[in-house]
Amino acid sequence: MVMATFVNGQHKTDYGHIILETDNVLYDPSRIENTPSRVDGISKEDERDIRILACEMIQSAGLLLQLPQVAMATAQILFHRFYLVKSFVIHNYEHLAMASIFLAAKIEEYPRRIRDVINVFYHINQVRQKTYGFSLY
Repeated sequence: MVMATFVNGQHKTDYGHIILETDNVLYDPSRIENTPSRVDGISKEDERDIRILACEMIQSAGLLLQLPQVAMATAQILFHRFYLVKSFVIHNYEHLAMASIFLAAKIEEYPRRIRDVINVFYHINQVRQKTYGFSLY
C-alpha cells in the first residue's frame, strides 16, 4: 500500500521499506567516493574514464536515434545511478548504456525499438574499431 503525506512542507511517499522524500534524492559524497567498482579494485581515474566513454556512447547513440537531448541526459543519469550501487567489474558498461538509452527513450516518450538501439551501438563499435583499432566487445 502506497501512502503519500506532507511532512514539514516536504512530500513523503512510503513504498513499504523504501521511503522517498524530496530531500533524499542526492547521494552523499562518501557514497560517491566508495562505489562498488572501487571496492572491486578499479581506480578512481579508470572509473571516471569508463563513465566518460559510456556517456559519449550514449550521446552518439542518441544522436543517431534522433532522440532529444533530454532523453540522452536521462539515459546518462540512469547509467550513473546504476553504477553507484553496482560494479563495472560485474556488469558490462556497454550493455547498460544500451539499456539506459532504451529505457530513457521510453521514459521521455520517444520510444525506439530495441533492435534499432542494438544496431546503433553495433555501428558505433564498428566505427570506433576502424578509427582506433580496437573493439569495445
